[in-house]
Amino acid sequence: MSKITKALNIRADISNAHPAATPIFQNSAFEAHSDYFYTRKNNPNIQEFEDAVKMLEGTEHGLATTTGMSAITLSLFLLKPNQTVLINKHIYGCTFKFFQWYCSNYNLKLIVEDLTKKNIVDLPKADFVFFETPTNPFLFSIDIKKTSNYFKKKNKNCLIVVDNTWATPLFQNPCKLGADISLHSATKYLSGHSDVMGGIVLTNNEIICNKLRNIRFLTGTILDPNSAWLLRRSLHTLEVRLEKQSDTTKKIVKFLIGRIEVKKVYYPEVDGKQLTEYATLVFLEVNKKITAQYKSFCKHLKYFSTGTGMACVTSMIAQPFTGSHASMEDDEKREMGLDHSLIRLSFGMENADDLIADLKNAFDKVK
Repeated sequence: MSKITKALNIRADISNAHPAATPIFQNSAFEAHSDYFYTRKNNPNIQEFEDAVKMLEGTEHGLATTTGMSAITLSLFLLKPNQTVLINKHIYGCTFKFFQWYCSNYNLKLIVEDLTKKNIVDLPKADFVFFETPTNPFLFSIDIKKTSNYFKKKNKNCLIVVDNTWATPLFQNPCKLGADISLHSATKYLSGHSDVMGGIVLTNNEIICNKLRNIRFLTGTILDPNSAWLLRRSLHTLEVRLEKQSDTTKKIVKFLIGRIEVKKVYYPEVDGKQLTEYATLVFLEVNKKITAQYKSFCKHLKYFSTGTGMACVTSMIAQPFTGSHASMEDDEKREMGLDHSLIRLSFGMENADDLIADLKNAFDKVK
């Protein structure tokens, strides 16, 4: 037998390896009799990540995807032409534009409403309702149970889909409150290190899960094994990261409220029932001086980077008008209540006093 043939067929015997951490199954194919068969269908690393997140969020099913946006895309495949989609007006810019594009191209009616109001009345019947809570921007809260009850009374088959990215599985569980689907951009808190992209769709409905699993297989939107491994690793520190970042956030919010340059601090309603805790992201409405000299303000910051990211171990600053919502038209941003005076801060794992000193120095330097 050729040594090339022998070399090609050498396999390590891992039956007694018992690794402390699951190794990366960086392969596309498995034996035909395997439970996994083909990574576009499933993979041990992907399944382990899904199992861990659904355990944290308390759902029966989880489907990992390439990004948070592909998680949203996957959920939209549940719709049929001529149905009605309703989204909240306060929403991530790319999500807003994607819903606009998708609905206009696939014969769906799109309605944009404000679901943050305490009393939901006179809203139309819908087949699919999508919102974030807390919202991006402004961190407004939407009552999941009340919203679900309202729309399901009008249409029992209405799908309630909640983007739970900013609340995290530790602090909010939408599917226990009436949502049919909860989804995340795993790129944010679940990763926490700005080194991997991913998304996940969670549900307690087996029919929905099976439909989405099949669509994920056909469209190839499944997460890759290496990213799944990295995200699984990051979940090990999710609780300790959020605990530290939550304490830091509260401390810095108190500092910001006392600054004359800050007109308003946006922080979500932690009611202990729907949202049990919160960490990392806040929005500030700053005065004209800081607004006009935003770039100069950023240059004076030592520990806040301006990269496209958030909810990771290092702190970041961004201007939503020109950043997260740049894809929207200016009049669409203003309808949302968004202008250049709004700044988003994301607090990392640095010492809170160091971050406060850094912000104080930047405020003081801008004249």
